[in-house]
Amino acid sequence: MAATASWTVAPEPVTSPDATLLRRAYYAEVAGRYWKRQVTEAEIDQGLLDFPDDGLLPPTGGFVVGRRGGEPLACGGLRLLDPATAELTKVYVDPRARGTGGGAALLQALEAQGRALGAERVRLDTRSDLVEARALYARHGYAEIPAYSSGPYAEHWFEKRLV
Repeated sequence: MAATASWTVAPEPVTSPDATLLRRAYYAEVAGRYWKRQVTEAEIDQGLLDFPDDGLLPPTGGFVVGRRGGEPLACGGLRLLDPATAELTKVYVDPRARGTGGGAALLQALEAQGRALGAERVRLDTRSDLVEARALYARHGYAEIPAYSSGPYAEHWFEKRLV
């Protein structure tokens, strides 16, 4: 478990009620920003089916929920791409809690999970319009790298050494 200021971040099953609500909020935000409109519940349901959270379970990954003052306001997942490389995914901080240290607390907990799984580096991809996410990663030692994956929404790739 990691704690930063008033944040507590702990492993939690990706299917728990709080994790599910946070994953839905994550998808609603990233899809809404991409489509430049509010998304429907049906679109969120479909998006979660189209982009499943496989691999976010031990022994090859994990999921964490961040709480501020006990309220679940952040989440993130990690999965091994290979024995030395972990990938971050579904990293989300509720807009009401941004700027309060939640992103840093998530990264600290997810990087610790990566180390515990034996990863030497952690990678991620993100989109150009997710400027807050890109700034968070840069502030915490992630450097832009050449593309390591392809996908319709991957526009920037980052990596951080864990060892």
